[in-house]
Amino acid sequence: MDYFKAFAVGGAICVIGQLLMDLTSYKITPAHILVGFVTGGAVLSGMGLYQPLVDFAGAGATVPLPGFGHLLAQGAIKGAQSKGILGAFGGGLEASAVGIAAAVIFGYLVATVFTPKGE
Repeated sequence: MDYFKAFAVGGAICVIGQLLMDLTSYKITPAHILVGFVTGGAVLSGMGLYQPLVDFAGAGATVPLPGFGHLLAQGAIKGAQSKGILGAFGGGLEASAVGIAAAVIFGYLVATVFTPKGE
């Protein structure tokens, strides 16, 4: 049942993004979706509304873009609680450092293994 909940919530988040791109008269680009979803996840997390979704859906709520915003917001909150106002600036990056480092490292490894086809 946990897999179904994760699939349903993660899929619903992706469907919302796709519908926003397809059905709006002002063409929303993937960049708009990225910024909007990360910001939305951070705002919902700061208001305490995203954690219940994470508790319900697990990876279905933490893997998509709003989950990254949630991670940044929670890191900033914890940093502010432990180090004051300056901790709020570094807390989000500290909380997400492993994920960012993994993305950079794996992106580099894939780029060295596979070469793009030139036109």
